[in-house]
This record gives sequence, C-alpha cells and structure tokens, in this order.
Amino acid sequence: MKFSERLYDKLQPIWRQNHAHPFVRGIGDGTLDKEKFRFFMVQDYLYLIDYAKLFAIGAVKATDVETMGKFANLLDSTLNEEMSLHREYGKKFGISEEEFEKADPSPTTLAYTHYMLHVGQNGTLAELVAALLPCMWSYWEIGKELNEVPGASDHEFYGEWIQMYSSNEFGDLAKWCINLLDELTEGKSDAELEKLEEIFLNTTRFEYMFWDMSYNEEMWPINE
Repeated sequence: MKFSERLYDKLQPIWRQNHAHPFVRGIGDGTLDKEKFRFFMVQDYLYLIDYAKLFAIGAVKATDVETMGKFANLLDSTLNEEMSLHREYGKKFGISEEEFEKADPSPTTLAYTHYMLHVGQNGTLAELVAALLPCMWSYWEIGKELNEVPGASDHEFYGEWIQMYSSNEFGDLAKWCINLLDELTEGKSDAELEKLEEIFLNTTRFEYMFWDMSYNEEMWPINE
C-alpha cells in the first residue's frame, strides 16, 4: 500500500468531519452567510502568502532539477494565479486589494502557517510535503464533492470557488504532491512513517480549525 493510501484510509473519519463542517456545506448549498465567506477569503489570502513560502523551501530542499522546477512552478502559480484570483474574486464581496494586504491574521491562521513553516524549515522534504499536502488534497476533494451538488458550481457567489478547486488543473497539482510524497516515503522505517503521519494529521486538524475559525469569524478573544 502506498503511503498516501494509508493516510487516506486512516484519516477518513477526520476528513469527513472537515467535509461536513457547516461552512463547507454552506458553500455547497449556497446558504453560507456572505460575511463568513468574506472573512474566510481575507484569512485564506494571508494563509497563501506563507503557503507559497513552503514551495520556495521545497525548491531548496529538492535534490533534482525537475522537482525544483515543479516547486518553482507551484510558487509562481500560488503567488501570481491563485492569489490574483482571490483579489479578483474578493471584489464580489467588497474586499479591496488594500484590505487584503493590510489585514491581520487570526490566531488560527498564525498557528497553522507557523506550524507548516516550522516543519518545512526544520524537517526533511518528505516532512514538508506531509505538512502542505492536506490543504491541497482536501480542497480538491471538497471541490469535487461540492461540484456534484446540483447548481452549486453556478452559484452567484460560491460557484467560482467550487469550479477552481474541482478543476483538473488544481487536481493535477494535488496529484503531483501526492505522488511526490509516495516517492519520498519508499523504504522509510515505521518510525519515520509515523512521524510523517503525525505531521499530516496535525495539518488536517488545522484545516478543520480554519473552517471553524472562518464560520465563527474568530479573531483574538481580547479586544485591544
């Protein structure tokens, strides 16, 4: 069994909780409060800034030119395509480019991105991929699932989001990262695989926390 298959089978109960979160379900049936999605878009933009850094670190840690190039492409795609789409899509929700750039990260956004960057900077390439993969993989799975909801991909506000993450183009990026993790874990000891599984589990948990944070529009609990 490939390591990615082991992860997929073992973590399905947690993934199903992520997919069943009212924020995700609200995107699918179109009932999600626009202010909640607006909050999410801003925080996700801030998240992507640090997420892109992981691809830069991946290029540094890669041991062959092809993998370096792929990480460089992912960095470019995130910075110049996905974040550009966020800025353009944000106009539907009244989010200016200035608001995106000057927004403060929530505690959950800080914790999630700092954990990934810590793993990426201090761990192996396999550990870096294990940290970043749950976001990409789960968004692809959620996008495909919501795309099956009648009319969801045509929704005035959420349809474009579903189309983007259910697309073959985004799926190809996710599959490349999945295949890379499988390649990097061939022949690894049980102890090494368990460590990678823990990292993958932690960022999967952070994915749930990010949906929950967005649904409740949670910033710091102490007013300044």
